Amino acid sequence: MSDGQMTDLTELAQQLRVDAVRCSEVASSGHPTSSLSAADLMAVLLARHLRYDFDDPSNPENDHLIFSKGHATPLLYSMYKAAGAISDDELVTYRALGSRLEGHPTPRLPWVEVATGALGQGLPIGVGTALAGKRLDRLPYRVWVLCGDSELAEGSMAEAFEHAGYEGLDRLVAIIDVNRLGQRGPTRFGWDTGAYARRIEPRGWNTIEIDGHNPQEIEQAYAAAESSAKPTAILARTTKGAGVSAVADQEGKHGKPVPDVDEAISELGGPREIRVGVVKPSYTAPPHSFGEPARYEPPTYNVGDDVATRNAFGEAFAALGHARPDVVGLDAEVSDSTRMQFFAKEHPDRFFQFYIAEQQMIAAAVGLQVRGWKPYAATFAAFLSRAYDFIRMAAISRADLRLVGSHAGIAIGQDGPSQMGLEDIAALRAVHSSTVLHPCDGNQTAALVGEMADRTGISYLRTGRGETPVIYGPDEDFPIGGSRVLRSSSDDAVTLIGAGVTVHEALAAADQLESEGVRARVIDVYSIKPVDAFTVRAAAEETGCLVTVEDHWAEGGLGDAVSDVFASGIPTPAMIKLAVREMPGSASPAEQLRMAGIDRAAIASAVRTFLTNRSVTARPTR
Repeated sequence: MSDGQMTDLTELAQQLRVDAVRCSEVASSGHPTSSLSAADLMAVLLARHLRYDFDDPSNPENDHLIFSKGHATPLLYSMYKAAGAISDDELVTYRALGSRLEGHPTPRLPWVEVATGALGQGLPIGVGTALAGKRLDRLPYRVWVLCGDSELAEGSMAEAFEHAGYEGLDRLVAIIDVNRLGQRGPTRFGWDTGAYARRIEPRGWNTIEIDGHNPQEIEQAYAAAESSAKPTAILARTTKGAGVSAVADQEGKHGKPVPDVDEAISELGGPREIRVGVVKPSYTAPPHSFGEPARYEPPTYNVGDDVATRNAFGEAFAALGHARPDVVGLDAEVSDSTRMQFFAKEHPDRFFQFYIAEQQMIAAAVGLQVRGWKPYAATFAAFLSRAYDFIRMAAISRADLRLVGSHAGIAIGQDGPSQMGLEDIAALRAVHSSTVLHPCDGNQTAALVGEMADRTGISYLRTGRGETPVIYGPDEDFPIGGSRVLRSSSDDAVTLIGAGVTVHEALAAADQLESEGVRARVIDVYSIKPVDAFTVRAAAEETGCLVTVEDHWAEGGLGDAVSDVFASGIPTPAMIKLAVREMPGSASPAEQLRMAGIDRAAIASAVRTFLTNRSVTARPTR
């Protein structure tokens, strides 16, 4: 690289620094020091190595740039300005109400594919996008991820380095800004880039240690990464706050504008108006396709058969794979239990194994859907909690994910509470714009697997371990947001509401009560979010009492979803919530339901108590 080119890159880096300082000053907040340290790294990338069409962000040939250190948005937005994607007028709306330039990047901007800001997520997501390029799209785009040194302490980063090396993702480049300082002080290894290299390289990575402020070394590192047969980690020693002496390499300056913006801009050489003609990708071929879509032919089960909903999920998802060439399956080494193994056997090219790394599995799902693939990720319902931050951030990314949690609730039996998903409905209901589904039989499960395929946002299907009776025919529809009234009459004294295994307990309780002369309506609320408010309200008006029964903790589950129907001021009926309230141990499924007070006998008893109390209350007093 000539001296003139070096000078041009230095000037571009200084422009990025000036603009980062300017927009943080206007917002009176932001992270300019974290942006200043990486400016040289991003200047060389933008001007010489990134292949991207800013006029067509959906171009399948585009490289992917992920800011894992998402707080460095002043730098990212300054890059967009240099590329001509945004104007200077928009740049100075940084962090303002209504601006697309949020404090941490989100897909409100068309060039941002995923939200970042929760550290330790960008690289795992990049692994997913690189997997899409290598195994699904089969295109040569590169995935560049700017990481901070502080986030290398996150366990999710270790999962990402491990999996990328295992998969040989040679078109994945982690650019690590080793600026020594975190939010509250020095990082674990400071400027010792060798310490990081010794941890990353054995995982199958090519590591390169450079001066992150030397354009020549940066250029050489990028060129080496582009020719490497392994994923590459560029460990760049930098100075936090580089270029501004008032903040350079000083503690206590993180997340604050520089103290004197005019002085800082003057020290950086003043404003510039450099425009970078980012090289567009050269067309090579369309993305690979696994065939044409066909009609979904789900498995069918006979009414009266006993089928575990996890089995129905596995068989249905394998069938969906034949109908939908865009669906992919992800597993965290429990596919024999979740029954994802059926899909893996029939569609090995679209199956991804992440071993016991739930954070990486969910992050990869986010990265895969960036390229339009439709991921279904399955594990035990309890283990999704390990990746909850990734699920939460996926919603901010406007990602479309389909999650499947098996072995839910105490009905799994003897394995005990460590394996029981008892907070999953509450957790997933709390995710923005999520969908939560809990089928009770095989045909219903198979129908909902198909319904999820084109559902936007985060969808969650809760499946059970044990077999349950098939009560619905194979041709019945189960739209998301619906429910099923299984028993109803004009004489109903109460309404029993269940989902999953408790539907069958409610039906049995209704039979028992009817033999005693008490009619009970039974509703299967298979769609917990969105809930069928119309049917619930009608039942409340017509019977006066709702009894919800759930194999879940009492907080945040089915009972609360039903209660929320009346939260807008509508008169609230009498409500009884039967749920798991004590820590379970090991026992048979039937014993678990009985001990928790959610089996048929407990339901019938709760109804009798309610009717007795209502009768006593209704008697006239003397």
